[in-house]
Amino acid sequence: MTQGYIALLRGVNVGGARPLPMEALRALFTEAGAKNVESLIQSGNVVFAATEASAPQILADVGARIMQEFGFAAPMVLRDATAWKTLIDGNPFLAVGADRDTLHALCLSETPSREALARLDPRRSPGDEFEVRGRDIYLRLPSGVARTKLTNAWFDSKLWVTSTLRNWRTVLKLSELVAAQGQHDADSEE
Repeated sequence: MTQGYIALLRGVNVGGARPLPMEALRALFTEAGAKNVESLIQSGNVVFAATEASAPQILADVGARIMQEFGFAAPMVLRDATAWKTLIDGNPFLAVGADRDTLHALCLSETPSREALARLDPRRSPGDEFEVRGRDIYLRLPSGVARTKLTNAWFDSKLWVTSTLRNWRTVLKLSELVAAQGQHDADSEE
């Protein structure tokens, strides 16, 4: 049975140093076996349907094709619809009334070890806050992403995982798209 997935690519865009047109990215996912492929904005957010067994292979195939056709590695993080709902429902900063415009989610490729988590310094970026929950890190960045010291590179170096950041508006929009994947599945089963 297929279900909805979200693939988050890090460091890709339409222009700049690592251009990857979203039309080409959608085609790569389709060619790798993904169904109902959609992208959101121009920064590597892909929603698709696949089986639980095929989704990781689709990511591996797409990653290999990006390297082959575009000449760079594009780290990717995969989440299914259930994990994405858990991410949204678990935001501790929403529970205390934080401004949604200051909220972000950092998605990790895997759950960091306790030893790795001990290397994180909550005082690294005064005024900013983060909380780790499994494979997700919730951030409250009142001064914005451009001014924080809580970067992908810092978390990757401390946790020894791949991370990719999305603002809360994008997190919510991806939730809508992956929920629609579930509707595609229900419609195809009728």
